Amino acid sequence: MSTRTSDITVIGGGVVGLSVAVGLLRAGHGVTVLDGADGDLRASQGNFGLVWLQGKGARYAPYAHLTSDAVSGWPEFAALIEDLSGVKLSLDQSGGFEFFTDEAEFQDFVADLKQQQQFLGNRFSFETIQGDDLRRSHPEIGSGVVGATFSALDGHVNPLRLLKALKDAVTALGGNIVTDAHVTDVLKGPAGFNIALRSGVRHSADRVVLAAGLGAATLAEKLGFETRVRPQRGEVLITEKLSERLPFLSSTIRQTDEGGLQIGGTKADAGYDDSETLDVMARLAQHAVTVLPALRDMRVVRAWGALRVMSPDGHPVYARSTTHPGAYLVTCHSGVTLAPLHGGALAQWIDNTADAPTLEAFDEDRFTFSPAA
Repeated sequence: MSTRTSDITVIGGGVVGLSVAVGLLRAGHGVTVLDGADGDLRASQGNFGLVWLQGKGARYAPYAHLTSDAVSGWPEFAALIEDLSGVKLSLDQSGGFEFFTDEAEFQDFVADLKQQQQFLGNRFSFETIQGDDLRRSHPEIGSGVVGATFSALDGHVNPLRLLKALKDAVTALGGNIVTDAHVTDVLKGPAGFNIALRSGVRHSADRVVLAAGLGAATLAEKLGFETRVRPQRGEVLITEKLSERLPFLSSTIRQTDEGGLQIGGTKADAGYDDSETLDVMARLAQHAVTVLPALRDMRVVRAWGALRVMSPDGHPVYARSTTHPGAYLVTCHSGVTLAPLHGGALAQWIDNTADAPTLEAFDEDRFTFSPAA
């Protein structure tokens, strides 16, 4: 049995954990990332790649501000990660649409955006576009679309390239990534934390950041955290490559930089079942064709289901353990959008410096008084 040591160990090698590791390494810490097995439930390998502000925090002002900060920080963060890794992320923040085929849903979302704008002031703007007006500027949009909203602040990135780039960036900054590292136990000792792996290897660390997504449930309890995350399944279709660029980006239809379309936007409480389902795939295809009728003859080449990481109220959790000082919980379902925060100012919060961001609104103690818990 061998033992390895580090200043800070990050448990979780997805977009969230790797972004946190980048921030800690930039702050001068020695960091080891314990990454799970390829067969683990990985939100980072199935997400949509959106860098998105519309609707985020419409009913929770702290989340609206947090997301706004992250979205505005993406150009600088992308440049940093590309420079460290040599991997092109294909970041595009030229604006995005939310399309609606139901009038009531359209009006409800517009009301949410108005509330979000009250929270953010001039940091957020959006347009409300009726269906006929939308088709005058985008005649390719189908007659079943009753309206849309548009924000010039929204965009997307290649999510799989981002995951690879973050791994390369951690290595370039001097971090250590341990793959196939299944953590079985974490114990607090007088000199720090002892972390046991299924392989028999043990790691010791002065501090521990738990950012393992759905894999954090058991370990969170061991470290004194109350938050219990749950899975939410989303399903995605990938089409053949288009010869021309799609004239818009939306939260449910986006064209990857390779040329194919990614179609998604579903939510289902299906436990830990991440398989794709025929009825949901049919609804996704129907929605895409309603929005853009020209897609009816496109071939679907891949489909998959993936599990999002959801807290009790759907908002991020940034918590310090009161029973195990030096342990931190970081979990969210918008790991791509929030990556600049995780790769930057979050290190100051972990170090509790004078210039650390104020994240009390995201502590897990909010669930003590919330019916969402």
